[in-house]
Amino acid sequence: MPEQLAREPAEELTQRIAGEVVLSDDAGATLRKWREDFNVSQSELSETLEVSNSVVSDYESGRRASPGIGVVRRIVEALVEIDLRRGGETLRRYRRILGAGFEGGAVKDLRDYEKPVALGEFQDAIGARTIVDNKKEIKGHTVVDSVEAIRTFSGEEFAQLYGWSTERALVFTNITRGESPLVAVRVTNLKPSAVVLHGISRGDVSKISEEIARLEGVSLSYTTTDLDEVLESLEEV
Repeated sequence: MPEQLAREPAEELTQRIAGEVVLSDDAGATLRKWREDFNVSQSELSETLEVSNSVVSDYESGRRASPGIGVVRRIVEALVEIDLRRGGETLRRYRRILGAGFEGGAVKDLRDYEKPVALGEFQDAIGARTIVDNKKEIKGHTVVDSVEAIRTFSGEEFAQLYGWSTERALVFTNITRGESPLVAVRVTNLKPSAVVLHGISRGDVSKISEEIARLEGVSLSYTTTDLDEVLESLEEV
């Protein structure tokens, strides 16, 4: 049954989200991020919690003191309950991510942020220069070896590159002109906020890559920064 299928990762997911919120430097912003990831409005959440809309708003804006673990868990459980009422689609997606495992060395780094990060800040951290500018914020990043991904990934594993949110930057390394990663973005339903082509200069980026980025509404940039430096810089983002 769909509800039973969706409930499988619910407890683990609840613990992960609650822990992230409690340990966050900005609990309100992290709560808001998760509410938006579940596509739940403040009014729907407050109704499920049986509190006024201002209570949820005050927690997210920081006007109330950061909630304790008990309150956080109650909020997260409400998000899960709402998703289950809708059929559990979000929880099924998270179940696939919780069970994700990548063979070989294709994925160099995958991280989701406690709160959104300005795309420009992310690009500055890794020395990336913009070609196509469409998005302003990202909620995570993935660094992937393009050749290894093509060689070893299934379609489902490619989807798992998006972690908890598609609003992220996919950094593709081991490329020549950037066409393969952008074609992969073009033919899949999931679209990242941004693609960064690593290891090539501006003149190496193909016109097709730029055209696809514009068609898909995806920001596109490139960087020639050494990969080890990129990975080290991303630890501070």
